[in-house]
Amino acid sequence: MIRGFFRLVGLLLLAGGFIFMVYDGARWVADQTLRFTRFGQFWNDVHQTSQQAFRAWVEGHAPWLWNGVVRVLLDQPVFAVMGLLGIVLMLLFRPRKPLIGYSRN
Repeated sequence: MIRGFFRLVGLLLLAGGFIFMVYDGARWVADQTLRFTRFGQFWNDVHQTSQQAFRAWVEGHAPWLWNGVVRVLLDQPVFAVMGLLGIVLMLLFRPRKPLIGYSRN
């Protein structure tokens, strides 16, 4: 059951990444300038205080992690982050291959 839930979350993230790719593409066609929506900006627009709390938590536990990893992740386009996370979840929680000639008792 948990496997199905995480596959559903992965599928929703993949769909969200596709929606943001279409959104950025439509904005490119309309403005004739290629600007991607950054993940940090999107997170800030959705819930600003959670991003600030996450930053304080990360800097409290491992200050090097904020500038080294998290900040790089926040500067990436939303469609890339959501799409990659969705693909990873769908691959990690894919159904098991059936065993041929064995029972699972």
